[in-house]
Amino acid sequence: MGVIKKKTSARSTEGGVKFVCDVCSSDVTATVRIRCAEAVCHEFDLCVSCFSEAKTAREHDPATHAYQVIEQHSIPIFTEDWGADEELALLEGAETYGLGSWADIADHIGGFRTKDEVRDHYLQTYIYSSKFPLPEHCSPADKELSERIPRDVFQARKKRRIEERKEEAKNAPPATPKQKPTASVPSCHEVQGYMPGRLEFETEYFNEAEEAVQHMQFDPGDGVNPRTGEMEPEMELKMAVMDIYNSRLDARVERKKIIFEHNLLEYRKNAAADKKRTKEERDLLNKAKPFARMMKHDDFVKFCDGLTYELQLRQAIAQLYEWRANQIDTLQAGEKYEQEKQQRQTRGPPLGQFDRLSSNRLGKPTPPFDTPTAASLLTAPDLPERLKNGGLSTPPPEREPNGATTNGVPQPQYTKAKFVVKPLPNSVPLKFGKETVPDLQLLTPEEREICSVLRIMPKSYNAIKEHMIREALKHGGALKKKVAKETSRIDVNRASQLFEFFVHNGWIARG
Repeated sequence: MGVIKKKTSARSTEGGVKFVCDVCSSDVTATVRIRCAEAVCHEFDLCVSCFSEAKTAREHDPATHAYQVIEQHSIPIFTEDWGADEELALLEGAETYGLGSWADIADHIGGFRTKDEVRDHYLQTYIYSSKFPLPEHCSPADKELSERIPRDVFQARKKRRIEERKEEAKNAPPATPKQKPTASVPSCHEVQGYMPGRLEFETEYFNEAEEAVQHMQFDPGDGVNPRTGEMEPEMELKMAVMDIYNSRLDARVERKKIIFEHNLLEYRKNAAADKKRTKEERDLLNKAKPFARMMKHDDFVKFCDGLTYELQLRQAIAQLYEWRANQIDTLQAGEKYEQEKQQRQTRGPPLGQFDRLSSNRLGKPTPPFDTPTAASLLTAPDLPERLKNGGLSTPPPEREPNGATTNGVPQPQYTKAKFVVKPLPNSVPLKFGKETVPDLQLLTPEEREICSVLRIMPKSYNAIKEHMIREALKHGGALKKKVAKETSRIDVNRASQLFEFFVHNGWIARG
């Protein structure tokens, strides 16, 4: 085989078709070659040296086989800067790769032809010709260009052009590496399920809308009664189904229009902009999103900017009111107040009687106290209830003073009496040994004792304790024994002793 195709690493390089001698493998692309004319020797080429020495290979017999001399057709026939060999390669490339694939056709031609150069030459020579679809100089007798520009002059120009472009390509900066093209599949986009090549989603709005009409047929002459000329009920039903289908398609198109117009497919960009906003601003803009369906993108952006500006004004006004209430009249004093306020919130509220529940959770910082602001009042009017008066109204009972000294000075000190658990009748206390019991490590020794005597598992005990304390917080920290028995959902004796144990430790107050 004497014909191979040059492999190119980049577009618009030498490329093209390369001819080699089938005996010595020398390049005969730019010189005269001898081709065997017999059918058994398909595209069998020889260089002049091998042909003169009668060398052979495969089925070729130089003594009996006919041959033909093939020269380079580097002569202009249609335009001054394109030779006949390039015109033939252009037509072969267009037939092989199809019109429009100009980069592939340029690689097929070779000679450092660019895709824009190939496209413009094809359009000017073949499409815009007065003898369309033939070129201007299509007649075999028309030798005006070849006579005006001799072969050696044309080949010298072609060689000069190739050398100049080869030098330009050598000195050109390195091209950017090829990137994998974005395919029209759902996994090639930042929004999962979107196919950018088709401008469609994997799951559309009313995705099953086509199922109602996929088997529907309309034949010519159907649907009209020939005697009365009225539409038949079956045709009316089909038209009603088609109207419903069209309305669903309109709704689908309308939603796509909103997505494209408001740039909702740019997920990363929108998420980055959303992270720069405060929580109050995000909540407010999420509530304003339904208005995007009835507004243009620019108008909606202005509308959101106005809402954000109003929110900032409300926050600033609320801050000024707070400063005035604390008798702050300068900006410097206000900044110092905000810094100290931030430090207090970072430290968290002081530990009180209700915070003993978290004493066993070591290593976890206390969350900052959530103070309602004017912004949260604007976006979330339903605020959680807070404990009033800063604590309980009923002090823990059974505290007795005990003497203690600090630096030699006696100081009163209070010690808490131990809570005595009354055992249940006709029951044996549980024994928590070294075996694994869920949530046993969360209980204090007193809590383990009461769970053992009352025969309550630690996990159930923690659930009952949390439920009772939450119920007490709803009523200002106090709870009645009757309500405690109802909320615990256990027998009366166990519930009564648990209630007294919680009151004794100061976790809830007696209502």
